[in-house]
Amino acid sequence: MRYPRITAIILSIAAAGATLAVGATKPAHVKPAPAVEAPVDPAYMWDLSDLYASSDSWTVEHDRVKAVTDTLDKYKGTLGKSAKDMLTALDAISAVQRADTRLAAYAGLKADEDVRIAVNQERQQLAASLQTQLGEKTAWVTPEILTVGADKVHKFEKDNPELAHRFDFYLDNVLRNAPHTLSTETEGVLASAGDILSQPNAIYSVLANAEAPFPTVKLADGTTVTINQGSYSKYRQSANRADRKKVFDAFWGMWKKYEGTLGATLTTQVMGEVFNARVRHFPNSLAAAVFADNMPEAVYRQLVAQANAGLPTMYRYLKLRKKLLGITDNLAYYDIYPTMFKLNEPLRFTVADSERIGLDVTAAYGPEYVAKLSQGFSGRWMDVLPRTGKAGGAYMQGAAYDVHPFLHLNHNYDYEALSTFVHEWGHGVHTLLTHDAQPFEKSNYSTFTAETASITNEMLLNDYMVAHAKNDAEKLYYLGEALELMRATFFRQTMFAQFQLAIHEEVEQGRALSGKRMSELYCGLLKKYHGDAQGVMTIDSAYCDEWEFIPHFYYGFYVWQYATSMAGAAAFADAIEHEGQPARERFIALLKAGGSDYPYEIYKKAGLDMASPDPYKALLARMDRTMDQIDALEAKAH
Repeated sequence: MRYPRITAIILSIAAAGATLAVGATKPAHVKPAPAVEAPVDPAYMWDLSDLYASSDSWTVEHDRVKAVTDTLDKYKGTLGKSAKDMLTALDAISAVQRADTRLAAYAGLKADEDVRIAVNQERQQLAASLQTQLGEKTAWVTPEILTVGADKVHKFEKDNPELAHRFDFYLDNVLRNAPHTLSTETEGVLASAGDILSQPNAIYSVLANAEAPFPTVKLADGTTVTINQGSYSKYRQSANRADRKKVFDAFWGMWKKYEGTLGATLTTQVMGEVFNARVRHFPNSLAAAVFADNMPEAVYRQLVAQANAGLPTMYRYLKLRKKLLGITDNLAYYDIYPTMFKLNEPLRFTVADSERIGLDVTAAYGPEYVAKLSQGFSGRWMDVLPRTGKAGGAYMQGAAYDVHPFLHLNHNYDYEALSTFVHEWGHGVHTLLTHDAQPFEKSNYSTFTAETASITNEMLLNDYMVAHAKNDAEKLYYLGEALELMRATFFRQTMFAQFQLAIHEEVEQGRALSGKRMSELYCGLLKKYHGDAQGVMTIDSAYCDEWEFIPHFYYGFYVWQYATSMAGAAAFADAIEHEGQPARERFIALLKAGGSDYPYEIYKKAGLDMASPDPYKALLARMDRTMDQIDALEAKAH
């Protein structure tokens, strides 16, 4: 997961409702990493002195940037005077933003070293306040550029090559936003309504994370466990089928009690998004959501269409799961999570193993990529091992344009850790290549390309691990992991995307929306995606309130980006493995493009049209090939 930069320029665009995509957000660190009481080897910790010599140095720089930020409104009224004046103003804003993002990077990384240290958490608040101040002091930029007008802006770009080189993409983004920019007074009202419109997510979070009375169940071994969000993820994978059913019945039975309440909160979320779309003159909420990336609606709709067309592949996967789990009656929804393949001895990968394998896998991209990855391994750029107080999760922090990316990991020596390691370094090398090729103002790439860069690594890793497995049992394990990744990221996330579109269309078409109606819509999709009518899996209506549990529905149209990114990754992985150098060069070109163009156009330049069926068919073909391999190995064993 990439930890994106929020730029001053982006904030100024946001004031008019046209934010540039900044990718996935940093995960919320509710819990620290598991306690590991062992000496900390500095070799496995990052060196933040690359950013600032000390915390005191950070404070000095923060105060300097804060003072300069306070003066940025002095450029107000100068943008239309000349190309030189426009460049001077944008350059000054960019310089502050460049320093600001470096401050924010340090604050976040330092805070995650040990979440128990209050002063480090407080530093994050200071960094966030500075970003807010930056947004306020540059809120005038977008309206003023629109007042200058497209003709004059384009003339300035012709007159001043530096203005064009650094800011043409940003200026284009502002200008295309003109039809959706309202009066200054109206924009102020909408900005003021932001806190109100964010309340549905706040209400959900309080209920889901603090106040919900999670149930307890007695398992087959006699232990009694509370089934909260964390333990649900653990016990739904139980090898004991009766335990899995108990866990599902208890967990979803609890959520069912809040169907009305959470239906009201999610309805309010949808109404807010529909309201924003209408007031900004978009034809619908989906068009408003994809506008930021200038992504055609056709990409979203093609994703949904191809996932539905590919349901026979999903059904084949479910039938294989039923066979491998030895289920003789109907496959149930609570059978979706337990692993299909077990190993007699767990696989173990040290950090050194992960580095070695990562270099072997990414050799497919050529020497330039490998050199960048080797550079990352040779420096102290990552905090890699879990320890007491350290934040959980994994992410790449690449905001410090003038330094290098930093990787936050909690490597626990299993295959998932190896896969996460390779995934995150995909973001790391993407950042390095972008920073080398693009000026700062064009270095903030979209989630669409960011996740394709990393998921391609995961796919090549899986192919590598299958090819280098010690025996057939290991091969089957890796193939099973690949199948589950595709099932969960492509089919499940697209099902979520289809549900989101459906509930927005209910409101847009003037129909009533409630928790009960949401459960009906979700149930229909759950049954369709899992082959209930075809006898593939029986969906108990008691589990059709699963939508209540998904926080992503409060983030706008968000989850679909991971499914499209996986399709892009499948197409690239296949091309790199079969075409070699031509495909490799297209992939590296995509990484170097960074944020210099809209992601749809960057994909097209790299040979992929994400509005066409081809990338999605490549993913479905990969899933079918994986099952072919499993069938062949299973037949060989018997």
